[in-house]
Amino acid sequence: MKRGSVIGNIAKDLGLETSRLSARKARIDTDGSDKHYCDINLRNGDLMVAERIDREGLCGDKASCVLKQELMLESPLELHRISLHVQDINDNSPQFNNELIHIDISESADKGARFPIEEAHDADIGKYSVQTYNLQRNDHFILGVGSNSVELVLNKELDRENLKEINLLLTALDGGSPQRSGTVVIHITVLDANDNVPVFSQAVYKASVPENSPLGTVVLTVSATDADEGLNGDVTYHFGHISEDIKSMFAMDPKTGDIKLTTTVDFETASSFELRVTAKDGLGLTSYAKVIIDVTDINDNAPIISLKSLTNPIPENVSPGTEVGIINVQDRDSENNRQVRCSIQQNVPFKLVPSIKNYYSLVTTGQLDRELVSDYNITITATDEGSPPLSSSKTVQLSVADINDNPPVFEEQSYSAYVTENNKPGSTLCSVTARDPDWRQNGTVIYSLLAGEVNGAPMSSYLSVNGDTGIIHAVRSFDYEQFRSFKVHVMARDNGSPPLSSNVTVSVFISDVNDNSPQILYPAPEGNSFMTELVPKAAHGGSLVSKVIAVDADSGQNAWLSYHIVKSTDPGLFTIGVHSGEIRTQRDISESDSMKQNLIVSVKDNGQPSLSATCSMYLLISDNLAEVPELKDISYDEKNSKLTSYLIIALVSVSTFFLTFIIIILGVRFCRRRKPRLLFDGAVAIPSAYLPPNYADVDGTGTLRSAYNYDAYLTTGSRTSDFKFVTSYNDNTLPADQTLRKSPSDFADVFGDCDASPEIGMYMF
Repeated sequence: MKRGSVIGNIAKDLGLETSRLSARKARIDTDGSDKHYCDINLRNGDLMVAERIDREGLCGDKASCVLKQELMLESPLELHRISLHVQDINDNSPQFNNELIHIDISESADKGARFPIEEAHDADIGKYSVQTYNLQRNDHFILGVGSNSVELVLNKELDRENLKEINLLLTALDGGSPQRSGTVVIHITVLDANDNVPVFSQAVYKASVPENSPLGTVVLTVSATDADEGLNGDVTYHFGHISEDIKSMFAMDPKTGDIKLTTTVDFETASSFELRVTAKDGLGLTSYAKVIIDVTDINDNAPIISLKSLTNPIPENVSPGTEVGIINVQDRDSENNRQVRCSIQQNVPFKLVPSIKNYYSLVTTGQLDRELVSDYNITITATDEGSPPLSSSKTVQLSVADINDNPPVFEEQSYSAYVTENNKPGSTLCSVTARDPDWRQNGTVIYSLLAGEVNGAPMSSYLSVNGDTGIIHAVRSFDYEQFRSFKVHVMARDNGSPPLSSNVTVSVFISDVNDNSPQILYPAPEGNSFMTELVPKAAHGGSLVSKVIAVDADSGQNAWLSYHIVKSTDPGLFTIGVHSGEIRTQRDISESDSMKQNLIVSVKDNGQPSLSATCSMYLLISDNLAEVPELKDISYDEKNSKLTSYLIIALVSVSTFFLTFIIIILGVRFCRRRKPRLLFDGAVAIPSAYLPPNYADVDGTGTLRSAYNYDAYLTTGSRTSDFKFVTSYNDNTLPADQTLRKSPSDFADVFGDCDASPEIGMYMF
């Protein structure tokens, strides 16, 4: 049959789904030394001829020729044996061993004498083999054909004097249609009397020889005897009709009949040989015998390991017992020499499980982890049962395919970032790093910020993270006074399917810089208001005159404040507490001291560089309101015109109140005073809303280091007066938010009764 010819539909015969043939890797399998004669069409399941099949080459002259093939299927493993009976066709003609046959016949031969002729050989079998012989018509010989012999039969005596040589044409015919034939010429020489034909000692000789025997080994010796004497009794030996392959393996000594090896014989190639030998005497009479030589097997073939199927790479999440490969082991020896044991010697999570015939399944025995072992070199060893045993090995390389089974893991459980306030947008705060032991995209880590808020604003408006490197950048400039720290959650996600992720907390701490100047709460900073304090002339050295109150929105040493008098009318008269801001007299006030005292106080913080703020404190030294000069002289000449206008308006208003005040004083002076009084408009009340949100003053620990008592005496209607007479008190005090005040109506009793005390007490910190 031609290559590609369809033998049959094997899928239909076995009941297999043609759509599954490709998925199950259907294929025709043979031993490693056999030719691949057949193949399967995976689309329709047809069994086709892959290589020309020669029955004579496969089976010789055997009556039955069976070609054995195997159909292998995977998932699950199935093995179907296929037996192909190769039918003979008449593709060979009969052939004689020689083109010319020489026969010497004595003229004294009797009628009916028989002379053997070597048969013709036809490689075909059955009816296509040699069926009949035809002998050229002649006067002396006819053809005698037996079951296993062809003979010339003398039908009429010979007369050498009349006929010395005869040439006859012998034709062999097979039974094919059309018939094929082969011919040989028989040359007969008529001799004087040679009455006896050589006779072999045995009709069939049998011998055995171990395979791989050395060259020149005598396999056996044939012998034949001839009763004639002299030349007629000399016997020579030759091979009859044998193939060229056999002729190349054996040689025959024509004198002794020894059959020797000329090449090594291999049991696995041919286990027996059949030879035809002839014995011929000196005058050409010939006889024939058969020689059968059996080759005995020795253990000369190591097992052959063939990898028939392999799943590579293997997913690391395969369950134990999963089949990943199919191994076939063949040993061409016979009997015990071909019994094979297979094993894996290494400590690997794989084993061999015997399957069908000489097949083994390579299966997993444990859980695989690519992150621990990514590749395996599995050595399979096969050992036969021969003596001595032979073994072979094969290394199978397996790779473990990665699956996304590991989430990214941060190098630290938490991260801290420190940044100074007023940082530049885009500056780097810190970086986070996560490792993923998976491979390629499963191990590629992408960073992102989880949604969150800081002071009501989304986290993305404060920070950003580089998705590739994990570097965290500031999106905006931070202000320590708004918030000092916050937390952000960073997610590390791999690129697997489905992706895995993990989170880490990054704490961002903002450190303070000295970016806020001190804020003076009392008195108001220069240029914002016009405040004047009255100091009695009787004030002694160390008396508390006033207090500068200031705060700083910064923290730490940046908020440590110090107070200094940078300019004063009389530098030696007043001093200020460096840390408390308290203004006290350094000495007793004398008559020579100027009534108008002007102090410029600087408040500095402890930052680097330090920041400062200034305020002006206007002091009037007087025990008597009549002695108070016009306030316009107190102001500095360097005030701008706008401020001067405001001061003029203020002074006019004050003058009006001053006249009223004088009238009241004249009435009050009729009452004898026991001590100097302070003229004070009201408590120095500082609203809490004016203070910064992060400012707190604790008794004895904050900017106000001591508690003070004030006793003020006011005239009625003096609510808007900026003039205050201040003295220090150490009596019982009240909290600042509980300042005692009296309404103007409370003064009615005072002026109605001159003996009554006009004193109004007010206590404050």
